This record gives sequence, structure tokens and C-alpha cells, in this order.
Amino acid sequence: MDRGQRLGSEKILTLLVRLSAPATVAMLVNALYNIIDTIFIGRGVGYLGIGGLTVAFPVQMAIMALAQTIGIGAASATSRNLGAGEVEKAKKVAGNSFLASMLMGAVVFTVGNLMMNPILKMFGATDTLLPYAKEYLRIILIGSLYFPFVVNANNLIRSEGNSKVAMISMIVGAVINTCLDYLFIFPMNMGIKGAALATITSQFFSLLYVLCYFYGENSLIKVKIRHLKFDWSIQKEILKIGSSSFARQIAGSLMAIAINNSLAFYGGDLALSVFGIVQRVMMFLFMPMFGIVQGMQPIVGYNYASGNAKRVIEVVKLAITGITVMAVVSTILGQLFPASIIRLFDDSQEVVETGILALRISIAMIPIVGVQIVGAALFQSLGKVIPALVLTISRQILFLIPLVLVLPKIGGLGLIGIWISFPLADLLSTVFTSFWVKKQINELKRSIQ
Repeated sequence: MDRGQRLGSEKILTLLVRLSAPATVAMLVNALYNIIDTIFIGRGVGYLGIGGLTVAFPVQMAIMALAQTIGIGAASATSRNLGAGEVEKAKKVAGNSFLASMLMGAVVFTVGNLMMNPILKMFGATDTLLPYAKEYLRIILIGSLYFPFVVNANNLIRSEGNSKVAMISMIVGAVINTCLDYLFIFPMNMGIKGAALATITSQFFSLLYVLCYFYGENSLIKVKIRHLKFDWSIQKEILKIGSSSFARQIAGSLMAIAINNSLAFYGGDLALSVFGIVQRVMMFLFMPMFGIVQGMQPIVGYNYASGNAKRVIEVVKLAITGITVMAVVSTILGQLFPASIIRLFDDSQEVVETGILALRISIAMIPIVGVQIVGAALFQSLGKVIPALVLTISRQILFLIPLVLVLPKIGGLGLIGIWISFPLADLLSTVFTSFWVKKQINELKRSIQ
């Protein structure tokens, strides 16, 4: 039985575990790399280095947003074409996504270098942190020339049901990055520049790996020269579907503008650095959950296209359950050992004291986010752009940014108000998403009857 047939007939639990496990491991490894990267910077450069990384990180998120727009849009279109038996159309989608990734990388590199100072200041860079952020970002932008292709390729690989290869690609990059981080930051004493060089070098090795896969024997989507012909109708489909992912990622960058500037105002460089630590810890908690979603998406797309709504409902329920269990365990660990977690990055008393409180408050509502994480991905996989877009931006744009701007001013909450904004946004967006998901599940149930 080939991979396409398995998406439509294999037992859902077995299929979800098989597709999610590699994606979850890859996400966990990637999140662990981000943790180790920040620890190395904290230990090798100091908390100001973490602050510079925090300011530059939203730019990386914006690059990822553009890359995921193409990758997830192309993956959704590809999995639905494979489900409908349109293999040649799937290859054309992949070819067009390759062209879009290369063009986007060139634009990001050019604009980023021309407007680096105003961009970093917009994201909250203080005079103290700006030199650190510039040194890091100037090198990261070199990787933007090819990293979008890697992100796109991994999404396409998962869309054909081969998440193990995508996992290996991410692991290869994370392992190389971690090793080079240590080498460049400590023995070679390159500071934050070393961290950036380690990142773009590891991304290049991931690029080589995915290229070998696509032009080897195992890929279902063998892109030939004829598939690398620009097709505006395909590009529109990719952008239309991927827009919700773009909204989610870019919402993170917009959120960073509000949060970083508020943190700089109410807590200065220390608060920005602590947020950088908390942000990495929350990524470590959330990333494995997105691994389950990535395993779910090709199953949803394939079975929806082939008219099997029952399997779509089953995999959505299983994904929500799996993410909820994972979220509960993660939150318990975070609440029990906050001091130990913060000290991994920086053991100075002021960082630890501020970090414990920030971490405990920020992760308080993570156990309820299962529906929220699955919801946007569900509509994205179904090709329903508007619901996917609305749900994608709900947490950051509709709830978190207004809370961050308002709560610190209420009753003199200040910095505490910023930390409280995170669990409140999780609660509100989960309630909001639940309504949409329940409505969609009921519609799928009616199609079965």
C-alpha cells in the first residue's frame, strides 16, 4: 500500500501516530535547539545578548511567516490534489512553490539589509540592545536567501505523507546548529555573531538534505523542469490557502511590536531579556503540539478531498486529545520547576526573580489550548480560507495585543499586566475557536448522514 492509499484507509490512530511522531520529534528537537541557542548566548554573552536576540526574533518570525505562507499553502493544495488523483497538478503546485520561495528569499534579504535599523527599533530595540540585534540579524538575513525553500520543502514532504524525512531534515539542522553554537560562541569567542553563523550554516545543510530527497527515488512529487513554469492560478491558490498561516506568523511579529515596546517601557532591558527566556520556554512547550497538527493536516486534506468526512472528524478529535494531554504535562513541569528553568539561561538574581513570576503566569492556561491549535489547522487543511485566517489571528491580534496595551495601565499593574495578558488571551481565543470548530464538525456530521 502506497502512502497516498494509507492516508485514506489506514486506522486513524495508527496513521496519526505514524505521521505525528516524526513531526513532533522534529518540532521538539527544533524547540530544544532554540533553548540551547539562547542558553549559550546567555552564558557566553550575558542577558543583554538574550535581549538582542529577543528584538531580532520577530524579524525571523516574519521570514518564517512568508516561508510558511508558501509552504503550507502548497502542502494543502498538494495533499488535496494527491487525494483527488491529480498527481501532475500536485507536481505543478510544488514547482510553483519552489519559484515563489526563491523570489521571496531575495526580496527579504534586500529589504532587510536596507531597512535594518528602523525595523529593529520598531521591534523595541533600545540603544543598549541595538548593536547586539544588528550583529545577529545581518548574518541571519544571508540564510533568508535559501531558508524559505527548506521550510517549503518540509511542508511538501509532509503533504505526501512522508513526515519522517521532514523530521530528519529538521534534526540534521538542529544538531549541526547546536554543535556549531558551542564551537563559535565559546572556543572561538564569536559571541552573538557565532550564534547567527551557526544558524545559517545548519540551514544550508538542511537545504542539501531536502534537495537530495526531492531528486532521489522516494518522493511522490518529482518536480521536473516543466513544472518550474510560473502559473498565476496556482500561485493564487497557494497564497490564498497559506494566508492564514501568514496571518498567524505575522501576527506574532505584530504582537512582538506591542509586547517588546511595552516591556521596554515598563521593565527596560531586563524585562526584554526575561521575555526572551520565557518565549523560548513557551516555544519548547508548544512546538511538539504543532507536530501533532502537522501529522493531522495531510490526513484531513486527503480524506476531505476524497469525501470521507468520518475520518476527518475522528482525526480532529484525536489531535485535540493528544495536544491537551501534552499541554497538561508541560504546564505541570513548568509550574513545578520555574527557577531551575530560568537558571539554565542566566543565574543572576534579578533575572531569576523576574523570570519565575513571568513564566508561571504566562503558561497558566496552556492546558486548554488544544482546540485553539487544531482549529485553524483544520480549516486550513479543508481549504476554507476565511475561518482559518480569523482563527489564526484571534489569539495575537484580537486578544493578546489589546490586553498587553490595556492591562498594564489598570490599577498600576505595569509589568505584571503584560504577563497576565498571556493566559487571558489563551482563554478567550480557546472559547472563540471552540465555536467555529463545533460548527464545522456538525457540518461534517451532516454530510455523513
